[in-house]
Amino acid sequence: MIESMKVHFDAGGPFMWPIAVLGIVVLAIIVERVWALFFRTVNRRNEFLALMRKCILSGNFTKAVQLANHDGSPLARIVKAGLLNVRRSDDVVQSSMDEAALLEIPTLERRTGFLPMLSNVATLTGLLGTIVGLIHSFAAVSEADAATKATLLAEGISEAMNCTAFGLIVAIPALLAYGVLQSRTQRCVDDINSAAVNIVNLVIVNRNKLGLDADESGGAA
Repeated sequence: MIESMKVHFDAGGPFMWPIAVLGIVVLAIIVERVWALFFRTVNRRNEFLALMRKCILSGNFTKAVQLANHDGSPLARIVKAGLLNVRRSDDVVQSSMDEAALLEIPTLERRTGFLPMLSNVATLTGLLGTIVGLIHSFAAVSEADAATKATLLAEGISEAMNCTAFGLIVAIPALLAYGVLQSRTQRCVDDINSAAVNIVNLVIVNRNKLGLDADESGGAA
């Protein structure tokens, strides 16, 4: 199979190389985003939520802040922003979390948006290779003798079709991956927002248990 792919690649002409580069970039983005969205984010989120709830319900506010400080995930940084302002009013807590979210949420969305663009570029590059291959084919046929016309025409059409095929081989998985990753990103964003609000609300409700002076909370309930 690898040998067959190499034969078709060599037959595709010079435009196969930019398509190959696009394929490598697409694969790298997909692997990195799958790791970030399907493994790292989920595992840290579940563990972080369990530990944070334990700290809050046991009244250990200092440990809760330290946990958020050392976790390093987007959720932890958003929660930390709320925890550091929990002695102030509820509006200030929410505003600080929203500000942190504006900085953290884009880290979940980064690079995914390149996939549809790279898919279009791969398709257009394959199309360009097809057109150039056909131009070369018909130009060669017009100047060749009758004995070699069929061979030259076949080689030109083969170059054109291989470019189209490889362009689509890169473009189709890129679009499919974009749809899956975009859906997963939105789910992660929703989960983070929901978890952050739940944790901070839990802190606010348990201010007395955490040893936070209600008077310092700006009159928050």
